[in-house]
Parts: sequence; structure tokens; C-alpha cells
Amino acid sequence: MDDSAAVAGSDLEHLHSGKVRDLYRTADGRLLLVASDRISAFDYILDSVIPDKGRILTAMTAWWFEQLADLVPNHLLSLDDPVIPARWRGRAMVCRYLEMIPVEAVARGYLTGSGLADYRASGTVCGNALPDGLRDGDRLPEPIFTPATKATFGEHDENVTLEAIAATIGAATATRLRDLTLSVYRTAARIAAGRGILLADTKLEFGRVPGSDTLVLADEVLTPDSSRFWPADGWQPGRAQPSFDKQYVRDWLLSPQSGWDRASGTQPPALPEQVVTATRARYLEAYERLTGRSFADWPG
Repeated sequence: MDDSAAVAGSDLEHLHSGKVRDLYRTADGRLLLVASDRISAFDYILDSVIPDKGRILTAMTAWWFEQLADLVPNHLLSLDDPVIPARWRGRAMVCRYLEMIPVEAVARGYLTGSGLADYRASGTVCGNALPDGLRDGDRLPEPIFTPATKATFGEHDENVTLEAIAATIGAATATRLRDLTLSVYRTAARIAAGRGILLADTKLEFGRVPGSDTLVLADEVLTPDSSRFWPADGWQPGRAQPSFDKQYVRDWLLSPQSGWDRASGTQPPALPEQVVTATRARYLEAYERLTGRSFADWPG
């Protein structure tokens, strides 16, 4: 969607547009993070949008910030500041400026995705040795920290070891990042389990207020874009799991129905209406089951 009309005549300075979010700076130096309805898969922005996706992601992030407030500070300042244009209400957050840590902080409690691929190749994931014989979807003996480098747009994040990121950000910061990521994961997994949902893995981003060493939770957090959510009553290791996240989109793109070859280097096709509708329903169910709130009550 074109948001230029919302910025015209305002004091907002466009800084960056990512796969899903657009970032602006306000006149007083705060940041405005706007979640769009865009959806990405396999490092492509698809030609389809998922209605209400930006609002669902923002609502979930705000709710998780509330749940985690006693564990870790976050960058959210306001959801209804007057600086937010009316058309962005419900999908925009006014945030404090942070110096970002250049690491994707990933925690895994179950083996799947790129972690499964690494395990099958080496028996380890980011330097974490795992037991033999694990299957797709198996619960790990303990949650593990599996950081990744932040790739430039169109490139893949690369799973790396704790030692590798320590060489970049320092051993003390790397250790704090690992410990805090695992604490957030364990807390969120416990909350999700109480709602009948398994948190298979999640990707977090952290920054620091300039002049401070305190790690601050940033960007989105624990949404279907950055996490794998599985219905607990459908969990069955040894196969792909039903999910409340965008794995449904990935699966369709890799199916014969899409006609797309991932190795071709070409843009994936637009999603058919039934896939768009089903994806929105999965995101919506994740929000309402986790929070116990009706999305109809969210502003915007």
C-alpha cells in the first residue's frame, strides 16, 4: 500500500522500508514504526497483502510487551501519540531510538526449519550439540540459543555460533543476549502453553539506549511473522506441524499448485484468495487465543 499521503505535509522523515515495516523519524527524534499488510516468504515480498496483518502484528507486539515488562524493557513509547497519522492508527508504534545489536537473537524449543536442516547436516545447531535421532517437530531437551547474522535485503540470515557473535559484539554482550533471549522464550512459551499453543521458536531483536549497556527489546515481538506457533493438540513430531504463522504461505508456494520453483530466482506468484483468507484467519486466531482479547476491540 502507498503510505505517502499519510506523510505529506507532516514532520515525519522516512528512514527505511523493510519487508513488512516502514520506519520514520519524528521531528523530536523519536521513531515511528509502521506495520504494513505486506507479507514476505523466502526473502521475497509477495505481490499479495494480508488484510489487517499490520494491525494484528502491532496488537500482538503491544500485548507481549505488557507480559514481558517485568523481565525486559522495550522500545514502545505510545500507540496513540498525535504524531501518528489517522490512517496508521492501530498499526503504528512511537518508539525510542536505540542503537541496534546487529544480531538476530533466535531461541528454539523445538527442532524445525533451518535448525532441522543444520541438525541433519551436522548433529548440531549453531554449536549446540543435540541428541541423535531427533525428528521434525521434536521438543528439545532444553531451549537453545541459535543466533543469526542480519542479512541485507534479499539475502538469507546465516545461523552462527555464540562465539561468532561474541567476536562482533563482545563476549559479555553476547552472553547477556543469549541469557535474555532464552528468558524471554521460556516466559513466552509458558504463557502460550497455558493457551494451548506451542511456541516452537522465535526471533527477537535488541538494542541499547545510547550511553547505556542495558539491552532493550525492539521491533516486533512474538508474532506469527517472527515466531512459529503450533496448536498443542495437533502436535505430532515426525511431520510438518499445523501452525498459526506464515508457514502456511511457504507451504503453498512450494506446492505444485503455485507453479513456482524456488530455485528459479524469479518472483513468487501472487497468493490466491483462499490462501490470503486462510492466512489472515491463522494470524487472527493466534492473536485471540494468546491474548484472550477480541481483535474487533483493537483500534484502527
